[in-house]
Amino acid sequence: MARGPVLIELEDEKADKLTVADAPPVPDDTPGMPSGQAMQVAAGIAARKPSRLVRWFWSLGIALVGAIVSIKAWGFLTDLVARNAILGWGITGLLGAFLFVLAVLALREVAALGRLGRLDGLRRAADTALVDEDLEAARAVTDRLVALYKGREDTRWGRNRLAELRRDQMDASSLLALADRELLGPLDQAAQREVEAAARQVATVTALVPLALADVAAALTANLRMIRRVAEVYGGRSGFLGGWRLTRAVMAHLVATGAVAVGDDLLEPVLGGSIIGKLSRRFGEGLVNGALTARVGVAAMEVCRPLPFAVGKKPKVPNIIKSSLSGLFGSSKS
Repeated sequence: MARGPVLIELEDEKADKLTVADAPPVPDDTPGMPSGQAMQVAAGIAARKPSRLVRWFWSLGIALVGAIVSIKAWGFLTDLVARNAILGWGITGLLGAFLFVLAVLALREVAALGRLGRLDGLRRAADTALVDEDLEAARAVTDRLVALYKGREDTRWGRNRLAELRRDQMDASSLLALADRELLGPLDQAAQREVEAAARQVATVTALVPLALADVAAALTANLRMIRRVAEVYGGRSGFLGGWRLTRAVMAHLVATGAVAVGDDLLEPVLGGSIIGKLSRRFGEGLVNGALTARVGVAAMEVCRPLPFAVGKKPKVPNIIKSSLSGLFGSSKS
């Protein structure tokens, strides 16, 4: 037999059958699903409670600085009055006016905390009336609710309707449901519009501003303003301290319940399926941060509302996400 070179077939017999569809996907430059990091960091900052040592540090520091400033101001004014009485008493008058305005601001903060406590007291009283089915307690809650919104033009029609129909209600649940529908229905819509606007703002800033920590600052600022406006819609009009206390309560609740986390179906109403994984990392983060802002907004509505949401009446986060974020960065079908 003749001997010669032998051709060894090294390729797989199935190589000719491979198609483009069998090729592995091209890896993304920034792998991984968006996690809404800006909102999670902002929520952690707002929910974090300072330690007792830190509170003592700030309390003693403020007291020490206040004492030093007061002594220096008193010495400055007495010396100035001794050298030039007219100028000295003029500066003293300016200082007195400043202290008066500072006292007014302090009283406003106290009143703001009182308004937030009033809303919380109404909600607890309504819960008790519903559990006990106490009609008299429900009527008392309704009277307090009408007094809370007396003078507001946006609730005038609802107050009139409630006055006409309340006598026909023979149990606590129906009376509070009537008050909820007539008085709080329009306020719920206004609060939901504030939540949608904040969600759009956070999503846009996160997607378009690539600066480090800028998205965290924007998310924290937008959420603080949103919670403050939601409180104002329901009659809370919180001040600086009250607004920060309310924000901490909302964020602490979300962190404790794990709501500041990205679920698989968080953006399904907007994008559908797993298309978020095909978006650029930055736009995906923007959408997730906006969706998490919507969750914060719904929690703020629950905390600020003077009556608890009836069964089936609580705003659904997917609906808010769809209304606020759909089409924000273009159609997902393109």
